[in-house]
Amino acid sequence: TNVLRVMGKKAGAIVFFGDFFKAVFAMALAQLLFGRGDGAVNSSLWALYAGLGVTLGHNFPFYLKFRGGKGIACMAGILTFMDFRIMLTCLVVFGVTVGITRYVSLGSILVAVIFFAELVIFESMGSYRVSTPNRIQFYALGAILMCMAIWRHRSNIGRLLSGTENKLGAKKS
Repeated sequence: TNVLRVMGKKAGAIVFFGDFFKAVFAMALAQLLFGRGDGAVNSSLWALYAGLGVTLGHNFPFYLKFRGGKGIACMAGILTFMDFRIMLTCLVVFGVTVGITRYVSLGSILVAVIFFAELVIFESMGSYRVSTPNRIQFYALGAILMCMAIWRHRSNIGRLLSGTENKLGAKKS
């Protein structure tokens, strides 16, 4: 969002898709390398670990003194890789939220919560073939991603509550 505001739509799209695809690529590689030995059981778990690793590297890069982004474009890649149904739901919620309020931060926070909720729901229905002993890990990874996204938006939440959050289309103040 910051790149979009400062440098325009093309730069914003390039940055978004770079962050999006680094998560998708890492998850696909993890699933390819580690998801075969046990007949694809737990491959979603390994992919989610890779997605968390990408998000941690994005949010806390050592070369920027551990001050990075908020990880939402990475999360978009993660939720798209995990499940097309989650991606569609999150896309609709994000689009409607931003369309009505023009608050990207609010849409991003809602996406993080919906991602976790649907991850738990779909895994409890058996969608990801995570073995029973590893389900707690799977849920914990999803919860960590959600909590990290919300925590990284803590200043935005304060501005939302005070009515001073920047709206999409407005110049950053």
